[in-house]
Amino acid sequence: MKIKEFIVVEGKDDTTTIKRAVDADTIETNGSAINEETIERIKRAQETRGVIIFTDPDFPGEKIRKTIAEKVPGCKHAFLPKEVAIAKNGKGLGVEHASLEAIRNALRDAQTMSETIQEEITQEDLIMAGLVGGPGSKERRTMLGKILKIGYTNGKQLYKRLMMFQISRQEFAEALAVVIQEEKNE
Repeated sequence: MKIKEFIVVEGKDDTTTIKRAVDADTIETNGSAINEETIERIKRAQETRGVIIFTDPDFPGEKIRKTIAEKVPGCKHAFLPKEVAIAKNGKGLGVEHASLEAIRNALRDAQTMSETIQEEITQEDLIMAGLVGGPGSKERRTMLGKILKIGYTNGKQLYKRLMMFQISRQEFAEALAVVIQEEKNE
């Protein structure tokens, strides 16, 4: 699988794993303190071939993603569910620990976030759906994030990410129905 866009990752181990999974070029941030030189390289990459941000599914990874998205608009975002990014020994979490198939799937599903805010889904909708502030809300958000391919979010991030990806009320309702059905099947 050939990826035309540059893939922004956190480090060398991520690059090694990505290159085993797909034919692609990477840019490494070397941690969450991204310097201006790296941002400029990412901007240049976005102008020429496009960029997919593919960071670890943890707090530092989200911080890097947010920093790049703010400084380099229009990038695509690829997400890995936490459970497929855990090291076999259980002592690490990151892109470098994911299977090659999980990486290919995440890159295939990469999406562009939009800053256009739709006022369709409300915070009240999220509370009523049991996605924030209640028992089992974390598990529901995890399932919803997988179904909508927007990654894991905490309660505060969920609303923003739904808006950024322009998830319609109908798409949200359909995904929520799948989450509810999965819960019933357990």
